[in-house]
Amino acid sequence: MNDTLQLPPVAAAHVDDHQDTYDVAVLGGGNAALCAALTAREAGARVIVIESAPRHFRGGNSRHTRNLRCMHAGPGQHLIDSYSEDEFLSDLIQVSGGGTDAAQARMVVRASADCPQWMQRFGVRFQAPLRGTLHLGRTNAFFLGGGKALMNSYYAAADRMGIRVLYDAEVVGLELHDGRFRTATVRTGGRERTIHAKAAVLATGGFESNVDWLGEIWGSAAANFIIRGTPYNTGTLLRLMLDAGAQPVGDARECHAVAVDARAPKFDGGIVTRLDCISLGIVVNQHAERFHDEGEDFWPKRYAIWGTLVARQPDQIAFSILDAKVAGGFMPSVFPPKAASTIGELATQLNLSPDKLEATVAAFNRAVRPGSFNHAVLDNCRTVGLHPDKTHWAQAIDTPPYWGYPLRPGITFTYLGLKVNERAQVLIAGGEPARTIYAAGEIMAGNILRKGYIAGVGMTIGTVFGRIAGEEAARHAAR
Repeated sequence: MNDTLQLPPVAAAHVDDHQDTYDVAVLGGGNAALCAALTAREAGARVIVIESAPRHFRGGNSRHTRNLRCMHAGPGQHLIDSYSEDEFLSDLIQVSGGGTDAAQARMVVRASADCPQWMQRFGVRFQAPLRGTLHLGRTNAFFLGGGKALMNSYYAAADRMGIRVLYDAEVVGLELHDGRFRTATVRTGGRERTIHAKAAVLATGGFESNVDWLGEIWGSAAANFIIRGTPYNTGTLLRLMLDAGAQPVGDARECHAVAVDARAPKFDGGIVTRLDCISLGIVVNQHAERFHDEGEDFWPKRYAIWGTLVARQPDQIAFSILDAKVAGGFMPSVFPPKAASTIGELATQLNLSPDKLEATVAAFNRAVRPGSFNHAVLDNCRTVGLHPDKTHWAQAIDTPPYWGYPLRPGITFTYLGLKVNERAQVLIAGGEPARTIYAAGEIMAGNILRKGYIAGVGMTIGTVFGRIAGEEAARHAAR
């Protein structure tokens, strides 16, 4: 890891001869980055944050978030009941299929307990426990005002503490020597400047906004993907580090991907484009055929598999089909559903074969077995004899008006990232830790999330590893 890596300069770019020196350079501007910056500054380090987005789009994907998953021993102001270490860890291992670094996963779970209290020190506020069909009031603490308010609180604290922030500043080059960070070349305002630091925290997210890179992995299907979050997570720093010999972790095809409304914008649609109605009806592809169990588990444990499921369907399109019985049973959609008085009319509006959709719905209705419908529990409403069967919350679709939503894969972040140890140090060739290079957030989340997702755990990973990375970087700088 002894190299200088740089992207080609922009045409006629002016190189700024001014060179800045800091104790800790935090590359990135989302939750993990600010957690690292605040922690390092509290430890006495001189800190700079380099955010690739303009000021009004600062915060990466974190500005679209709503909550943080955390263990707790009993009910409190922001959470109900209790959520134990073992249950949290079991939920995480279950959705990841066992593909996780168990030691790091347990470390994150244990450290999650004091995250809300730590965040409140910097002005973050939480709302009362969320109730309803998302089943999150026991497991997740919700930010008052959402992720945007969270990030505004962090940036306000950073300003009070004297942390310098560069906006609209893309890291385009790194100088590394024997596992040590030397400098970052930053392109901003048509100029390039060199940032020197004794240690660096890498927190620039994944490569989900790099459509060309997605195309390398998914082929032509990537053209139909919607990027739910920031357009600034292009993976530039990830690529620079991998080219420099950093060890990768995670599968490039795995990602946090949900089913979003197909009418959503290509980038930055955020949480409101997600559709939470899937478990209340059926989902069909463009051939009007079901392809997965819509009711296999609670929505927070399964919503993040549906993006990949839709991505594997023809033309990466699917449709959620509902009836009037479930109206008001899910989070309101930002785009209205297609509505019709018959299944055939609904099929026509969705450009599906009326005969095929009518046959699929009829077969589903015949397979529904009597039960007591309760969306708050894993109820006994199921089908028998279908492939696949729906195992919970199965009700006949027989009450007009009928609703339909078109679905596309909506990528939140990619799981290919940098391998780290429990001190957040990036591992290089041979498994040796880089001495002054740390990583936090989505750029290293693949150590814990190899596949699958549970709601709020990305913010937990970012908060825990951000604090570790900031503390470790500041400790090194002090030496």
